[in-house]
Amino acid sequence: MSEVLYPQESVYNLIPKERVQTQKPQRYMSKFRPSVVLEKKLTKEAMKTMGPPKVEVPSPEKYLKKHSKEPKLPEKKQCPKEVCKTCSMKKPAVPARTDNPPMGIYTKRDFIKTSTAMPMKPQPTCVDTNKGHKERLENSGLVPKYIKKRDYGEVPDYLLQRNAEEQRAKEEYDRFVKEQTDQGAMKHLSDEERHAILERLKSNWDKLHHEYQGLSLVTDTLSKKAHKERLEVAMKQLENDINLFERFKTVYLSNN
Repeated sequence: MSEVLYPQESVYNLIPKERVQTQKPQRYMSKFRPSVVLEKKLTKEAMKTMGPPKVEVPSPEKYLKKHSKEPKLPEKKQCPKEVCKTCSMKKPAVPARTDNPPMGIYTKRDFIKTSTAMPMKPQPTCVDTNKGHKERLENSGLVPKYIKKRDYGEVPDYLLQRNAEEQRAKEEYDRFVKEQTDQGAMKHLSDEERHAILERLKSNWDKLHHEYQGLSLVTDTLSKKAHKERLEVAMKQLENDINLFERFKTVYLSNN
């Protein structure tokens, strides 16, 4: 158990001591407080509390009655029969038995052709969904109506223009190559030489690829990493050269 410590007994403890009352400093009040309170009261919105402060209390005699808020129809007015039956326009009277029909009226309509005319044939349609959606056969794309156009099967103008530009560019290039060949600055590579160079490039690429396949999977040293990067760069260069020789059949080499 913890020991309880009591103050030491002394005779002087029996002497009553005077209580010293500490005075708290006066609470701080802003000098703008009255103006702020007044401004708040002035700018306070009406009907912001639980209701208007001054409202007329309804009288207990004017309580809500049944059907009092239902819309009331205007009272029905009784009008005399003469006023109700008046009308601005009257229908024509029924002809009598003794009246003769009007004669001498002619029309350009041919009733014989109208009666003997063949009924209009329905336009052909096609059903394109399992729910029975119908569409005109002409607009469905199943009827080859575009082959009846005047310019069907002809080469468009933009393609003719493009082909002419390509032919013109090729002629200018051939003229330039011929001039350079005549001057001795360029040499034309024959097909045999191009195939031989292509075969050597492919064999070199196979050798580098075989060496690349034999590298270790873990490149933990700088030398292994540098060797791998060097092989990748060389293989990429050979691939570009092979693609160049396979793409272009005519190759010119500079004598310089």
